Amino acid sequence: MQKSPVFIEKQFLGRDYSRISVRLVLALFCFAAYFITEKREQNAALFLVVGCSILVVSVIMMFLLHYKTTVQNKSIVLDGLWTTKMVKIDLNSIVKVERTAYSSYIVNNPVYNLHQKGTVRFYAGGKDAIRLTDRDGLLYVIGTQSPSELEQSIKAQMKGS
Repeated sequence: MQKSPVFIEKQFLGRDYSRISVRLVLALFCFAAYFITEKREQNAALFLVVGCSILVVSVIMMFLLHYKTTVQNKSIVLDGLWTTKMVKIDLNSIVKVERTAYSSYIVNNPVYNLHQKGTVRFYAGGKDAIRLTDRDGLLYVIGTQSPSELEQSIKAQMKGS
């Protein structure tokens, strides 16, 4: 058995550019409302607190691990946040591996182990994904920041090298 992983990728919850830009626009709106308020009333202080809170939460989310993808021992292991169950996909049951775009939408919600219409999805950010089809017809869609490396490592593990 091989002990060292062939591929490891960590997907972080707060590093999706579209979500970062939305949070920054909200924080900028709060700061602008704070400076526009003439008398610096109690409401103005609330805008300042909310704007700073959005920035602090945004920075914390950039270091919050959503899930980790590991390819080793002819399997893909997806390990999520604290309370999520680890998902192990056996590569012996996979019949097709293809690299595709994750979705045609501009903004996608982060998901972990979402079962919907015969598809199991894993996504944190980025535009690319690896689509795996098993013998039973179940489709796994794994969002990734480095699709070519993940695809090559999966195909190498399936060949047995």
